[in-house]
Amino acid sequence: MSILTATNIGQSFGAFDVFRGVNVSIPNGGKIGPVGPNGIGKTTLLLILAGIAQPSAGSVRIARGRRLGYLRQEAIEAFAQRENTVYGEMLTVFAGLRDQQRRLHEMEEAIANGDESLLDAYGALQDEFAQAGGYDYEVRIQRTLDGLGFGKEQWDMPLAHLSGGQKTRALLARLLLEQPDLLILDEPTNHLDVDAIEWLETTLRNWQGAVLIVSHDRYFLDRTVDHIWEMSRGGIEVYRGNYSAYLMQRQERWEEHNMLFERAKAHFDKEMAFIKANIPNGALDQARGKLKRLTRQVMAIEQLGVMAIKDKQWSEIAPMMESREAPWGVAEAEQRVKALTPPARPPQLKVNLKPARRSGNRILRTHGLTAGYPGNPLFTADDIELWRMECAALIGPNGAGKTTFLKTIMGELPPLKGKVELGASLEIGYFAQAHDALNSDNTVLEELLEHFDRLGKDRSVGQARNYLVAYLFRGDDIYKTINLLSGGERARLALAILALRGANFLLLDEPTNHLDIPAQEVLQEVLERFDGTVLLVSHDRYLVDHLATQIWELRDGRLRVFNGPYQAFLADRERQTQAARQAAAQQRAEARQQDRQSRKQDNAARKRAQQAAQIEAQIHHAEKMLETLTRDLEMAGRNGAFDKIQRLSAEYAAHQGKLETLLAEWEKVAANGND
Repeated sequence: MSILTATNIGQSFGAFDVFRGVNVSIPNGGKIGPVGPNGIGKTTLLLILAGIAQPSAGSVRIARGRRLGYLRQEAIEAFAQRENTVYGEMLTVFAGLRDQQRRLHEMEEAIANGDESLLDAYGALQDEFAQAGGYDYEVRIQRTLDGLGFGKEQWDMPLAHLSGGQKTRALLARLLLEQPDLLILDEPTNHLDVDAIEWLETTLRNWQGAVLIVSHDRYFLDRTVDHIWEMSRGGIEVYRGNYSAYLMQRQERWEEHNMLFERAKAHFDKEMAFIKANIPNGALDQARGKLKRLTRQVMAIEQLGVMAIKDKQWSEIAPMMESREAPWGVAEAEQRVKALTPPARPPQLKVNLKPARRSGNRILRTHGLTAGYPGNPLFTADDIELWRMECAALIGPNGAGKTTFLKTIMGELPPLKGKVELGASLEIGYFAQAHDALNSDNTVLEELLEHFDRLGKDRSVGQARNYLVAYLFRGDDIYKTINLLSGGERARLALAILALRGANFLLLDEPTNHLDIPAQEVLQEVLERFDGTVLLVSHDRYLVDHLATQIWELRDGRLRVFNGPYQAFLADRERQTQAARQAAAQQRAEARQQDRQSRKQDNAARKRAQQAAQIEAQIHHAEKMLETLTRDLEMAGRNGAFDKIQRLSAEYAAHQGKLETLLAEWEKVAANGND
């Protein structure tokens, strides 16, 4: 049974249709990612499905008794009327459990004072409390806040003192703890670092309810959803699988749509030929019947698109058009048939990055480098060598010094120690995430013409206008001042200017920020074909995964070089994590051994040691299970067995939770032994 069903919904503003003809349902446990260009109405759709906005047409039905949770892109107004701390707000989710907890404590005191009449009621309430998660809700709060980047020092912060991004994360934490049947998330990764995103991915993969996620993070969609909704003005097409599976299916769908259109157009032409030949003679009634059917069929294509005929017979579509029937004559019908055009893809960004000349083979080398500012060193770096046609991805948390490193390479900041050597015949092209090189008072056209002049390129206004069309600036868009542009428009203009330089070494600082997914796809394809060298600073793991030949991780004051692609880097990081876990296990084993030897004569100590040994056995078994499940998940991932991945992920999460509980129990036993 579906949690939510939307029937023929649409949203219009005046004569402008944002979208129309949306028919979708969300099943129990479904994990869905709507995608489409900016402005297509993804956020509007979420608001309608969440019951916050009303559609211009159609209806939304939510199954009885089902709860929805909705996360806005920006929740700066969240908690405006609530005087609470971060941790206190999380506790409000469990108000019922805390009432039960207080009642249990009251009953315990009464029983301790001799009131045995409460024993039966106490036992029943205790069972109910345990089954509802009463003994682990505080652990859930701790894991959720830690996972979303709230350190313990922030738990007592008043909600009113949080930044907009922190409020969004706090609202997300509360929604996850509430566990609604359908979780609707609009750009949930906007204010999360990579560690928090990876934690959220794991949480959503193991989520028992349904999830609807709008995100520009393609890697995040790959790891969290099992269906993609592709939005267009005329409705939604549903694709099975994650984002990568959607990419593989999409081209087949386009070819299928064109085939359906050509088939329908041939049918219409044949019918029109019959109608024109028989209206004047004795087959008048038959010709009029065909004209009536043709009217409905052509209107279906015009109003619903070629998708309308994909899975339906004409006999099913005709009643849908009954109320829309127009009194067409033969001439108008023929004109409308001729005016039908095949389905067209949305306008695409056309980026042209071509080096004007070839660089030398060695692009960049550093030795003994320490970068930062006088009196404030940010990091030391492994020695680097970057060669022509390679792509190095510089990753790490915000504030670690990634942009500082780019400025050091360009010579804008001198190294604090060591040296940076650039190769021969380099033409550097720099894309700054803040786009701060743009003059905010210029129009789009003026900014482009100024860069033509700086680069000595003789271009007319007409040529500049044509050039901007490739970057989706059409009509009056070119007369917008830069300070009025959206983030996506500024990014497209910055790419247009970058392409003018003919650079052979690109320094790209968050190039996909603000770009919608179609634009991200185009940029990725262009960079994959780029006949030069790229240094990529990005949180876009999908882009990093497809481009990088080296990974430079900047963390904890050090830049570490990994010579290999992103997946190999992740595998190496997991091996290091496992090694650290094993080392910690060895330390625990040695500590337990010392504990046993030092307390042999103490009966209480022996009892604790026995308890610790039992937990140790269970820990060993849980760790073995996790190793087995990790291998099974890797195999399932290589085979594309999505159903098996979901089942194994759930098992992995269950065993991981059990392991964490056992470790906590062991630490408690060990701590008691050290008292």
